[in-house]
Amino acid sequence: MGQSSVIFLCAHLLLLLFFSPSTYASASDEAALLAKRLISDLNLFPDDAVNFVPVANSSLQPRKIVEKRLRFPNLVASDSEPSVEDLGHHAGYYPIEHSHAARMFYFFFESRNRKEDPVVIWLTGGPGCSSELALFYENGPFKITDDLSLVWNEYGWDKASNLLYVDQPTGTGFSYSTDLRDIRHDEDGVSNDLYDFIQAFFAEHPQYAKNDFFITGESYAGHYIPAFATRVHRGNKAKEGIHINLKGFAIGDGLTNPAIQYKAYPDYAFEMGIIKKATRNRLNKVLVPACELAIKLCGTNGKTSCVAAYVACNLIFSDIMLHAGDANYYDIRKKCEGSLCYDFSNMEKFLKQKSVRDSLGVGKIHFVSCSTEVYMAMLVDWMRNLEVGIPALLEDGINLLIYAGEYDLICNWLGNSRWVHALEWSGKNEFTSSLEVPFVVDGSEAGLLKSYGPLSFLKVHDAGHLVPMDQPKAALEMLKKWTNGSLSESRAQKQSLVAEM
Repeated sequence: MGQSSVIFLCAHLLLLLFFSPSTYASASDEAALLAKRLISDLNLFPDDAVNFVPVANSSLQPRKIVEKRLRFPNLVASDSEPSVEDLGHHAGYYPIEHSHAARMFYFFFESRNRKEDPVVIWLTGGPGCSSELALFYENGPFKITDDLSLVWNEYGWDKASNLLYVDQPTGTGFSYSTDLRDIRHDEDGVSNDLYDFIQAFFAEHPQYAKNDFFITGESYAGHYIPAFATRVHRGNKAKEGIHINLKGFAIGDGLTNPAIQYKAYPDYAFEMGIIKKATRNRLNKVLVPACELAIKLCGTNGKTSCVAAYVACNLIFSDIMLHAGDANYYDIRKKCEGSLCYDFSNMEKFLKQKSVRDSLGVGKIHFVSCSTEVYMAMLVDWMRNLEVGIPALLEDGINLLIYAGEYDLICNWLGNSRWVHALEWSGKNEFTSSLEVPFVVDGSEAGLLKSYGPLSFLKVHDAGHLVPMDQPKAALEMLKKWTNGSLSESRAQKQSLVAEM
């Protein structure tokens, strides 16, 4: 196919997306169906599409902090773990100062190690999925058993940090508003709300304000995290409110630079044997250029054009999945049974129990495990490039860790590696030329690590999209080494050996 033919096909596709009323009218419907499918694939069935509460039904005062010291019911005691009564576990609502009426829900778990450990905040993606997914199935202090009891997680990240989980953006999880104007559509709104939240948290818990602070999360949080880190850094420089001791931010299997990452789909799928070479070539000649052009038209402030870019680019992923059959796009080693790729339903069952709701102090507020309305609201944000603020953070010494499981298709390691290597900053050449070394856990290679200065990239072996769930020991070791500055020690040792040779 000649270049002129490719350009014609791309232009034709985009003309359909931008100017055909019937095509564009169906775009939001297709996105809504995709959102519902993504949720049902996890065996989640929230009662509501978004956590909106009419004023008359809200028992919480708009500007009052509602927080409880937390003691989960049904926790199985362990002789090897501390008593919960000895730990500072809290849950509750903080009003978001610059919102209309938003209230953000969180869990806080004091470190099982020492109170001086870093404060680590975790943000789950979606967009619109509750961070309780990570709390109970990935890196939280507890895991849910089939009888809805809780058991201690041997590899919970609270073993190395004071750990915060936040339901965000507003409308997700237990977080809610009585004013629909608080539903966010871009990262400015998301990051400002998170900044108000963390200011409220440190005002209420000043004993943790001087601890090192790290921002972490996965998937669509590849958008949230750089925006939030930039907002915190800007607030510190402007001496706004409480100084936050930001040391670093980490993105796991994230979506950060869509233009580069969507372009990597055909290559990753081909390398993993999902598609044939002819299919890869077809995608690279037709759908990838259309996606790239659509993202350019979306730019930094597009609206309709950004929804069109979402549709155009996701045609690449949809085409690949036609060849993938029943493969789990979160972990291509696994198969989805029917519409079920993971079963996270115990989380919804657990959080609907009256004893649990009483412990959390949520009253009659519903739990929206994943919000289709929040997902839809963020469609205009989806194709934005969120790497743009990262170079300034690196130049100021804020550490960045990008990690990804090698078997994740949807936010694959190849696309993440490519945008990290393309990042324009003063250490770009040194990072590109640095050695790739084994990430070793208990004497075994758990991944491949590349580092220079404040930037690290880790490809995690034997893991899919949910690295802390698939490789909990390696994920905890990664957190420990990264937050104490020793993650790249093996790199330095290998470079020293090479120099000596």
